[in-house]
Amino acid sequence: MEQKNLNRLNELARIAKQRALTPEETEERARLRQEYLADFRKAFQQQLDSTVIQYDDGTRVPFNSLRKKK
Repeated sequence: MEQKNLNRLNELARIAKQRALTPEETEERARLRQEYLADFRKAFQQQLDSTVIQYDDGTRVPFNSLRKKK
């Protein structure tokens, strides 16, 4: 998410604490939240993809291979 969009989302959050948002602002906030959550989920998935479990015997297993078995 671009910094300007993140700044706008924060600005809308501050405005919502002071007064009711207009319908256009509410719609914009919802769109920006969805964009933020999509970016967060993508980054978190990339983190999980690069996570490795290392056992005491030294074997290393990618986390995703453990997750798929369950």
